[in-house]
Formats: sequence, structure tokens, C-alpha cells
Amino acid sequence: MSLNFQIALAVGFGGAFGSILRFYAVDYVHKMELGNFPFGILLVNIFGSFLIGILYAYFSTNDVSTILKAFLIAGFLGGLTTFSTFALDSYLLFNSSLNYAILNILSNLIGSIFFVLIGFKLAIFFIK
Repeated sequence: MSLNFQIALAVGFGGAFGSILRFYAVDYVHKMELGNFPFGILLVNIFGSFLIGILYAYFSTNDVSTILKAFLIAGFLGGLTTFSTFALDSYLLFNSSLNYAILNILSNLIGSIFFVLIGFKLAIFFIK
């Protein structure tokens, strides 16, 4: 089996796990009935950003196989986080509440970037 095919399988399996986790996490948060704001997608995007920060720091300082990197980053985190759902939620919020739409956009963008930083810094702290 070629390396490219192994990487493609790793991305596929990781994506399946990440997508399933996203489904259950978003469903769980949705059942909390917190209003119309898409907290579930925000949660998985911020959590995924935190994890990618940790993994990036770890991968930068350790020798990790390309297959494992592909499974975790492109696969699992690619399946867990979602830009298309975030975009749809934002569009729908624009139709009902400009304030919620702006809050959603800023929370996802700033929150995700911030948690990449936090995850990276924490991982570097614990790796040293």
C-alpha cells in the first residue's frame, strides 16, 4: 500500500471520528436549549483550535509520522471543526439578529485564533 494511500485512509478515518464527535457535541449543546445562538459549533471550533495549537507545538518538537499527523490534523480536527456550518449559522443569524451574527463571527474567529495560541503555549510549557 503506497504512503499516499495510507495518508488518505488516515485522513478519512480521522475525519469520520471527528465528524461523529462534532455531531454528538453539537447535539448535546443544542439540547441545553441556550437560545438561538449556535454555541455547539462555537464550542467545537474553539476546542479544535485549542487542540491544533497543542498538536502543532508537539509536532514541532517531536518526530511524528506523517500518517499520524494527517490522521489528527487534516482528519480528526478537520472533521471536528467546521467552517461551512459556521458560515451557514452566520448567514442565518444575519436574517434574524445582526447582533448575534456579528457576535458569532467574532467569537468563532477571535476565539479560535486565541485558543490556537493558548494550546500552543500550554503544550510548549509542558514539553519543556
